[in-house]
Amino acid sequence: MSSGQNSGGLMSSAGLVRYFDAEDRNAIRVDPRSIVAFGVFFGVLIMVLNFLAL
Repeated sequence: MSSGQNSGGLMSSAGLVRYFDAEDRNAIRVDPRSIVAFGVFFGVLIMVLNFLAL
C-alpha cells in the first residue's frame, strides 16, 4: 500500500467512538461485578444440571 492511499479505518470509526463515548442518562446501569457473578452462577447451574442428567 502506498503512502498516498488512505484505508479509511480511523475515519470510518470516528463516528462510533463519538457514539459510544456519550453516556445516556436514561440508560440502564449494571455493575460489571453482577454480570460476572451471573455468568459464574449460570455456569455452575449448567454443570449441576449436566451432573444430574447422568
